[in-house]
Amino acid sequence: MEKLFIQGGRRLNGTVAISGMKNAALPILFACALNRETCVIENVPDVSDITNTLEILAAMGCSIRYLTPTTLEINGAGFRVGTSPDHLVEKIRASSYLMGVELGREGRTRIAYPGGCKFGSARPLNYHTRAFEIMGAEMKTTGQGFEGYAPDGMCGGKIILDMASVGATINIMLAAVLADGVTVIGNAAREPHIVALANFLNMCGGHILGAGTSEIHVYGVEKLHGCTCAVIPDMIEAGTYMCAVAGTGGRVTLTHVIPKHLESIISKLTEMGVAVEEGETSITVTSTGHLKGTQITTAVYPGFPTDMQPQFGVLLCSAQGMSTINEKIWENRFAYLDELIRMGITVTRSSNTAWFPGNQRLMGSTVTATDLRAGAAMVIAGLMAEGVTEIACPEFIDRGYDDLIGKLTRLGASIERRQVFIECTPILFRAWS
Repeated sequence: MEKLFIQGGRRLNGTVAISGMKNAALPILFACALNRETCVIENVPDVSDITNTLEILAAMGCSIRYLTPTTLEINGAGFRVGTSPDHLVEKIRASSYLMGVELGREGRTRIAYPGGCKFGSARPLNYHTRAFEIMGAEMKTTGQGFEGYAPDGMCGGKIILDMASVGATINIMLAAVLADGVTVIGNAAREPHIVALANFLNMCGGHILGAGTSEIHVYGVEKLHGCTCAVIPDMIEAGTYMCAVAGTGGRVTLTHVIPKHLESIISKLTEMGVAVEEGETSITVTSTGHLKGTQITTAVYPGFPTDMQPQFGVLLCSAQGMSTINEKIWENRFAYLDELIRMGITVTRSSNTAWFPGNQRLMGSTVTATDLRAGAAMVIAGLMAEGVTEIACPEFIDRGYDDLIGKLTRLGASIERRQVFIECTPILFRAWS
């Protein structure tokens, strides 16, 4: 098995370039399968979720070629609906977008149950399937996954989401861009990657209005054409590095960012005593490492992102005074707290609220990355801790952070990845007569 080893107590200084946003790249890559022409996608991050997505698309007949390490060319002419490999679909949550793509392209779908991080008992797709039914599909779940068929093809409809779900909003857009008529999505998610997908589809000849607001109108078109598109910067990667600097102290400039996407994160860090200077496409974070406590409530964009909750939870351990986090998006996103307790922290929680007494020192220990963002939080904890921290299951972190070790090392961190061999001690049994 592999582990990350971090020697804590080092300040971070320098410049770090932020990669393309995984959560924007994934729907754009799947959307290429709606297109029978060639698309060029730039600023694609090198993370395992992207690798898995490309393997799925290639197995389904898409032609894929890297032009540079961050630019690839995709042609969806040979895409075969219903042929997604179950073992790959089960690895990532974003494979659920295949339903919208397949229904939009040919009016039928079959996929295994998607995977991804587990926040609670389930991350249901009922918003997605209900929307497809409004658009004319007959959906059902099987022991293996989801199946759907639109006997008269997909058609426009008015869909009001009970919750502003990012995944459902994306899937509806994918199903609607080639559908007959107009599809209206009410209570739509407003995240930057929703806007990025709409911009990409419009560049391919789609007709989508209102992305970035709570009501999106998708006017179905007959076909899409090729285009060149750049993936937007990853605001969660940027926020993670900002938290790392806040916790360790130092001064770091983040380049290739969109400051507007980071407003809620900047606001909280400023409230905690961190200095943040904004440029047009850069942000400079300066911290002494001494932080003030605060109260955080997660919300849909433009509120505080749930994907930044664990990283801030680490900061609150050492901040002055009592702090709280109210998690309003996922029912069980506090699994990382058990790992912080292993590092000597006292914290209490109920089902969706955690209380941090603050003024505590993190001590190096052996912990586990329980999911993608919890893994990032453990990295920050290791950077802040006294002594050495070992982080097991770094493959979770690989899902969403491009060159994490290289970027942190260049900022002055002591972090490395090692193969660890576990030696099994033979158990001796004594026979009793």
